Amino acid sequence: MTPRPPSSDSDPKKSVKKAAKSVKKAAEKAVTKKAAAHKEAPAVKKAAAQKATAKKAPAGKVPARHEPVVPAASPALDAHDRDRLLSATHHNPHGVLGAHPVTGGIAFRVFKPYALSVTVVAGTVRAELHDDGDGFFSGLVPLREVPAYRLLVAYEGSVQETEDAYRFLPALGDLDLHLIGEGRHEQLWRALGAEPMTHQGVPGTRFTVWAPNARGVSLAGTFNFWDGTGYPMRSLGSSGIWELFVPGIGEGELYKFAITRQDGSRTLRADPMARRTEVPPNTSSIVHASHHEWHDDAWLERRPDIPAHEGPFSVYEVHLASWRPGLTYRQLAEQLPAYVKDLGFTHVELMPVAEHPFGGSWGYQVTGFYAPTARLGTPDDFKYLVDAFHQAGIGVLMDWVPAHFPRDDWALAEFDGRPLYEHEDPLRSAHPDWGTLEFDFGRREVRNFLVANAVYWCEEFHIDGLRVDAVASMLYLDYSREPGQWVPNEHGGRENLDAVAFLQEMNATVYRRVPGVVTIAEESTAWDGVTRATHHIGPGGFGGLGFGLKWNMGWMHDSLGYVQHEPVHRKFHHHEMTFSMVYAYSENYVLPISHDEVVHGKRSLVSKMPGDWWQQRATDRAYLAFMWAHPGKQLLFMGQEFAQGAEWSEAHGPDWWLLDPAYGAEADHRGVRDLVRDLNIVYRHTPALWQRDTSPDGFEWIVGDAAEDNVFAFLRLDAEGTPLLAVSNFSPVVRHDYRLGVPDSVPAWHETLNTDVGKYGGGDVTNPDVIKPEATAWHGRPASITLTLPPLATVWLRPE
Repeated sequence: MTPRPPSSDSDPKKSVKKAAKSVKKAAEKAVTKKAAAHKEAPAVKKAAAQKATAKKAPAGKVPARHEPVVPAASPALDAHDRDRLLSATHHNPHGVLGAHPVTGGIAFRVFKPYALSVTVVAGTVRAELHDDGDGFFSGLVPLREVPAYRLLVAYEGSVQETEDAYRFLPALGDLDLHLIGEGRHEQLWRALGAEPMTHQGVPGTRFTVWAPNARGVSLAGTFNFWDGTGYPMRSLGSSGIWELFVPGIGEGELYKFAITRQDGSRTLRADPMARRTEVPPNTSSIVHASHHEWHDDAWLERRPDIPAHEGPFSVYEVHLASWRPGLTYRQLAEQLPAYVKDLGFTHVELMPVAEHPFGGSWGYQVTGFYAPTARLGTPDDFKYLVDAFHQAGIGVLMDWVPAHFPRDDWALAEFDGRPLYEHEDPLRSAHPDWGTLEFDFGRREVRNFLVANAVYWCEEFHIDGLRVDAVASMLYLDYSREPGQWVPNEHGGRENLDAVAFLQEMNATVYRRVPGVVTIAEESTAWDGVTRATHHIGPGGFGGLGFGLKWNMGWMHDSLGYVQHEPVHRKFHHHEMTFSMVYAYSENYVLPISHDEVVHGKRSLVSKMPGDWWQQRATDRAYLAFMWAHPGKQLLFMGQEFAQGAEWSEAHGPDWWLLDPAYGAEADHRGVRDLVRDLNIVYRHTPALWQRDTSPDGFEWIVGDAAEDNVFAFLRLDAEGTPLLAVSNFSPVVRHDYRLGVPDSVPAWHETLNTDVGKYGGGDVTNPDVIKPEATAWHGRPASITLTLPPLATVWLRPE
């Protein structure tokens, strides 16, 4: 093994570079000294003796001699191979380095920059190789066969004994190469990247990378002082894969790939498949092997029992780095699952966890697609957090960003000197909104990279669902582009056929491989069939995209627009609350009040509401209960559960001090949080609110046109027809004896939730008694009831 950098609490790269400089300087000094002291051995006599001894030795055995063996000749590399290795452009270093049978014995060739000497040790045989200069060493040992051998590498002040990396066969199998070539390797992370393993009986790490346009690829890291030539990798034919097994290298080592471009220039790149990275702003990849032992078997066994669209599904969206700033994954595991469970949410959705260089992107500009961000701990620490959620009975969704990636010159952009992960056509590669690059979804290796990545998070980290970001930007060639800035598809349309095929493949693969998982599309247009099965062809001629759920951006936009109007104006915008039912069953929907709605000047949810502080909170509570009763699943971003007044900031997270009992208005905020908890409790125990979310049979309007009253009333029905009656009054006045038509099959109703009760911060205008229908036809129904509707409130009633 080559020298390691001295241990230090400072930046390891700086220590390594400093050590490398000192070693190189010492090596240069030692060259003259070594040359002067070197004595020519009687090569001919000793070689003859060695040859005679070798003839007596059994086949495959090294001579049992104890004195050093002096090479008979120096089979140095020819100038061509030597130049290619020095310029890091050799495609087959294993063909010239290592041990090779030649006339007269076994030729040993070693490339060790900064080494003073290299000695081959094979059993009792020791053969010091000739120093050919520039880090090359060679020698001819009169052996019949290539023996098992090791190298003694002398540096200034130390001697390292190591295996020769160039004596090993490829550690990547033909099946892996075939699947990669077909773009069908569904566990790509097991074939590419850094994989600690035992190969040919020797522990080490296999490094593999896809770089088809590179003239050469070398491995650089802490183990070779970040020298970009010392560990050249071999090209595995037309696959574009470069491979090197490095013995003695294990977990925790930092590394990158030194890539020589077609023009001869070099670039140092992080591993696209790295499973662990340095903490940003450092950018190196880290060799990693997982040791986490899962304890969520019970959760995984019952997860497939109920499809997501047919079960209770209320989501708490979290930005992990700012929920409680400063907490690690393991510290979050001690607090966050318990908090989410106490509030009654069924799932948590994590904003992007994959590694990203700029914290201000919130994780939506990813550079390490296979690595959880190191800001909060190791990959096993993140697994510990997911495990804790599952043991608490909470599902874990994760935002996933396959639409684009940033242009950082140490990451994916022009990875091997040419467009590789991005489209080669600038009109197709440059994302117009975010200054990033779009993936080339038509290239099978890129599609494989992304499909396998979706599988990776679900299989390796037990993620229960992927919320796919920015789907609309993937689907349309003209997304945010003006005429002339995009090229139609082969049929003359604006649809990105490659992206469609990719999303279909991703969804089909994930659902096939991972039972009970759900994929969710953040898709902001009316694309037909987002949640339709991929094999069902729609009217537009496309199969469905195959998602399980879709964010209902239309509902979010319209309903937030309605509640932001002054009550006196709401009658002119009544349709904004009812229009969603026109298309409610066109897809399987999630109703999102996400991070996007409470940043960049949009104000927090409660601050969107008009009126004084009491009216704002009242409208907020009424809106939340309307949302929980509306067909579709629910999603609420952190901080909104306790009516935070300020916009979210990733720098400091939610304003938890609002819940401090010493704060004067603490009761106002705690009241809203108590309501959210009760909404979830009633929701989870009321199948009418979730069982038939995707069926028109699960919803009936009672009154949807009471615009003058600002009132909405509807029924939700479970599979047996048991109803829940939801009534919202978005006017600031009490409406006494408000008559509503109801089914005559229900003999009595009782109020199960009222957002105006005192404990939530309301005025305690309630309906405490059992309510019996009268035989008075109303709203087209044979029976009716009269209620007292609180101001700016929502009331839920169930059969007594």
